[in-house]
Amino acid sequence: MRPFAQLDADLLRRYDMAGPRYTSYPTAREFRPDFGEAEYRRHVLSGHSGAEAPLSLYVHIPFCENPCFYCGCNRLITRDHAAADRYLDPLAREIALVASLFGKNRPVRQLHLGGGTPNFLRPEQLSRLVDGLGRGFFLTSSAERDYSVELDPRFLTVEFIDTLARLGFNRASFGVQDFDPQVQRAVNRIQSEAQTLEAIAQCRERGFQSINVDLLYGLPRQTVEGFGRTLSAVIGARPDRVAVYGYAHLPQLFKAQRQLDAAALPNAETRLALLRLAIEALGAAGYRYIGLDHFALPEDDLARARERGDLHRNFMGYTTHADCDLIGLGVSAISHVSDCFSQNHRDLQHWEGALDDGRLPIWRGLVASFDDIVRADVIQRIMCQGVVDVRAVEERHHIVFGEYFAEALAKLGPLGADGLVTIGAREIRATDRGQLLLRLLAMCFDHYIGPRADAAEPPRFSKVI
Repeated sequence: MRPFAQLDADLLRRYDMAGPRYTSYPTAREFRPDFGEAEYRRHVLSGHSGAEAPLSLYVHIPFCENPCFYCGCNRLITRDHAAADRYLDPLAREIALVASLFGKNRPVRQLHLGGGTPNFLRPEQLSRLVDGLGRGFFLTSSAERDYSVELDPRFLTVEFIDTLARLGFNRASFGVQDFDPQVQRAVNRIQSEAQTLEAIAQCRERGFQSINVDLLYGLPRQTVEGFGRTLSAVIGARPDRVAVYGYAHLPQLFKAQRQLDAAALPNAETRLALLRLAIEALGAAGYRYIGLDHFALPEDDLARARERGDLHRNFMGYTTHADCDLIGLGVSAISHVSDCFSQNHRDLQHWEGALDDGRLPIWRGLVASFDDIVRADVIQRIMCQGVVDVRAVEERHHIVFGEYFAEALAKLGPLGADGLVTIGAREIRATDRGQLLLRLLAMCFDHYIGPRADAAEPPRFSKVI
């Protein structure tokens, strides 16, 4: 793939815009407060997935000891580890309430602990959490399980890694962002290369099957030379997957980002150079481009799923578990069960208050309409394969593609003229150039993109490059 062929500065300027990352369609921005516990229960109990269909669980651990100024996650800054015990009490009640709706016949094929910093938990707290999940759900020991955790090497102990391995976790994701000391000082995350590589090696020694490393481009003080050194160090560790995210500077939404020096952020041309460097370095090292911002070694499950055509995208990013209902647990967690989406309260007080009253802590959500389901199918194909089989979409949904998506095809026209996509009667396909702009192609099929009554509100999406 040569995604930078003819990607000139003029083209970059014209498409220097924000857009959804499409971890769902409709996006969370469209969730409504009139969707609550009653609607969730009704749709779970009438779900069509089957009594033994596998499940995917996401558990949010919101605590961090120190703030990273770039972060847009829902997290609580504290060094009081007793706060985790106070969080685990209502979380146990939520697990029991939700599990009672699903029963124990459905194996949990995917489990992910995210944050925040999941290794803020002490080993005994981690054991308590997983034991509670095991009482409510069927945690499998199958070799096909995908049990993963996000780890911060700065606060990671060997005892915690040993506990993860004992509890069945087999995948780990490490936040790195950039090893350049100048960048680390600017974003308030001092993390040595040696510390990180040692943590990765310790997980390998304990049998973890897959390691992911997260990098960020577009951070203050970032340079091509410095980012190149980071890439060399990461490639040397040979993680199975590497995610190279574009930093989204949205200080109107995320207070921590107001601590950053906006004048030190790289311009659009430098951001592109950083991304170009990452793609070229990872490609030369044998990594496959999975889509959007993810790379994987050829033997990794994501690379194989992309080759087979069954790669999927959800709130945890790219995944191989398209057939799983996704259950989110913990403050702010999002679920996608059957044809409905729901999100828990984002603030601890309301989340915990609902559970104290014996209620599910659902803040908002929606039931997908027929139109949402059709468009979600097309957007999934774009984001995961870069190809839409027109006839297959017509057969699945009993529509005439050209008529149903006449407006979307008109929006695609200029992107086709710029060489980002080919549009035919049988398929719509992103070109090599268009692979980096899949979000733009997907936006053409997004019914919710366009003039809005709340157009004056702060931007809520990151730049597409």
